[in-house]
Amino acid sequence: MRRKRSPTHTAASQPRPARRSHAEATGGAKLPQGTACPKCGASYRAGRWTWQPAPAGARKRICPACERIAERYPAGVLRVEGKFAAEHRADLIGLVRNVEERECSRHPLKRIMKIANRRNGFVAETTDGKLAQSLGRALHKAYAGELEHPPTTADTENLVRVRWLRATDTH
Repeated sequence: MRRKRSPTHTAASQPRPARRSHAEATGGAKLPQGTACPKCGASYRAGRWTWQPAPAGARKRICPACERIAERYPAGVLRVEGKFAAEHRADLIGLVRNVEERECSRHPLKRIMKIANRRNGFVAETTDGKLAQSLGRALHKAYAGELEHPPTTADTENLVRVRWLRATDTH
């Protein structure tokens, strides 16, 4: 059963904004079996993208992750900040890359688009919002600190924002 908004809610009478959907990205239809991405080599099988080799003569179609990378349109952003992050940047980026490698081996659409260094840390843009959350949780589990994950609204185009902060080295 679908929940209804309370009549007293301020947005109850306003229509919901449109979201970018899978149907829009694929042109409204599921991809044919055995489609392959010419950029990364992922193939579409049984309704999902995998790293299995594409069959000979497979149709070519750029996967959603490669499209996001080409359009510079991230689905998730991880901000890593604080004095600890600035001092241990290489270790933290190494952990982030290891988590990405593990996730990407199972899910080809979960990739880091870019890591940009900042004065007090770095920012990682991802092709999948859940990957940004996984990266933040991994940092929090390994190094403690504060993990912030503000709720996503339809107005922000489903961009998942995650912030990990650790001010000092407590050892």
